[in-house]
Amino acid sequence: MNDCLIRKYDFKDRIFIRNIAYDTAFRGKSADIFFDDKEILTDFLTKYFTDFEPESIFVAECNEIVIGYIIGAKSIKRLNTIFILRVLPELLLNIFLRGIFFKKKCRAYLINSLKCFLKGEFIMPDFSKDYPAVLHINIDKSYRGFGLGGKLMSKFLGYLKDKRVPGVQLSTISEQGKAFFEKQGFSLLHQSKRSYFKNILSEDITCYSLGKFLP
Repeated sequence: MNDCLIRKYDFKDRIFIRNIAYDTAFRGKSADIFFDDKEILTDFLTKYFTDFEPESIFVAECNEIVIGYIIGAKSIKRLNTIFILRVLPELLLNIFLRGIFFKKKCRAYLINSLKCFLKGEFIMPDFSKDYPAVLHINIDKSYRGFGLGGKLMSKFLGYLKDKRVPGVQLSTISEQGKAFFEKQGFSLLHQSKRSYFKNILSEDITCYSLGKFLP
């Protein structure tokens, strides 16, 4: 992948990030297996980062096409505040206007997620004191295995160090993703079982939280 470059995000990259986010949302595979409204899901996954903290995004570009990205926030507390006050109200309105509950896959996922929430499966320890930043990384499936993930990670971690951020955390439901992050120097902080994909996988999934100090 010598013809690929890692660069800062530009607004024109927004559509590529949204497409890749949807196409990789289910353990690296397309989200259409569990959620058949692309606009709603990609707003949930990416809107904060592209619209409120674009300076913390880096993309991998090959032949003038974005084929991967790393999105993040320097402060997960700021992310959560803005998401609740700015992103979530618009998201809920659009869920109503787009008739999400009339779409079978969307309805099943939202109901299962609500059950998961009521059972306390989303409760996690607060790691923000030691790991205030957060990140998420995705590569188009056709470009995996060429070292682009490591290059994106190196760029983003260097950016956080320049901003004097002491640590960064992330979550993944992918065993392959967990192995990749551990190879990048991340340590397991917490793991828990979640049931919102049980109708698809016939079993609970494990959500891993990992963190890395940035000296």
